[in-house]
Amino acid sequence: MAPPPAPGEPASGGPDPIWSSIRSDVAAEVEREPLLASFLQATVLGHSRLEDALSFHLAEKLATSRLPATPLREMIDEAFCASPAIGAALRADLAAARERDPACATYWVPLLYFKGFHALETHRIAHWLWEQGRTSMARHLQNRVSELFGVDIHPAARIGQGIFIDHATGVVMGETCVVEDDVSMLHEVTLGGTGKETGDRHPKVRRGVLICAGAKVLGNVEVGEGAKIAAGSVVLDDVPPHCTVAGVPAEIVGTPAVDQPALEMDARINRDD
Repeated sequence: MAPPPAPGEPASGGPDPIWSSIRSDVAAEVEREPLLASFLQATVLGHSRLEDALSFHLAEKLATSRLPATPLREMIDEAFCASPAIGAALRADLAAARERDPACATYWVPLLYFKGFHALETHRIAHWLWEQGRTSMARHLQNRVSELFGVDIHPAARIGQGIFIDHATGVVMGETCVVEDDVSMLHEVTLGGTGKETGDRHPKVRRGVLICAGAKVLGNVEVGEGAKIAAGSVVLDDVPPHCTVAGVPAEIVGTPAVDQPALEMDARINRDD
C-alpha cells in the first residue's frame, strides 16, 4: 500500500496550491471574524488535505440520526482513496466557481457555502458507489442531496470536471445524462426525459456549454460544444456546436460571442450573438 500523501498534498500526491490558498485565506478569516473560529477550525484548519476537509464537511451536512457522520465520512474517504479522479474533479470545480462567479473571489467560500458545489461533489461520491454496485447507498445520497440542497442528480449520470452550478436550486439531471468538462448552468435547469421512454433517454451536453436559468433540455438530444441555451428555453432537438438557442420550443437565434460561453457566464442575447 502506498504511503498517505503528506500534509498539504492532494490524494494523488504533489503540491496542492488550491488547498494552500484555502488554508491561508481561512486563517486570515479567523482573525477578521472570531465568532467563526471554531467552525473554521473544525471544517478547514483542522485538516491536512482538501479531501479530508470536504469529507468532514459533507458528512456533517448529510448525516441523519439513523446514519451518523462518522461512517458517512469513512465512506467518502474510501471513495477519495479509491478514485483520485474525484479529487482532481473537485479542484477543477472549485476553480470553476472562483473564476466564473463574480461574487466569489476565493476557493474557501464555495468549499464551505455553495450548495451547487456540495451537491456536485456528493454526486461524485454517489456515482462512484453506483459504479461499485452499491446502488442503495448511492440512492440514499441522491435523496439527501435533494432534501438538503434542492438538487436532484441521478447517481448514474456522468459528469465531467470544471463544472459550475450557480445557485443550484431546482437543478435536475436524469439517469442517462452526460455532462462534459467545463459546463456551467444556473438554477432550475432540467436535463430530463420526455416521458416514460426507457434506455438512453437524457441529454448529452458537450464541453463549454452555458445553460441559463430555468432552461429545460428534454430527451436524448445533444447540445453541441460551446453552445448557449437562453434562460427559460425548452430544448427538444439537437443544438449544433457554437450556436445560441432560445424560446419554447428553442430555436437557433445566433452564435455566442465566445468559443466557450460557459467560461464567460454571459446570459444575455443581443445583436452580436
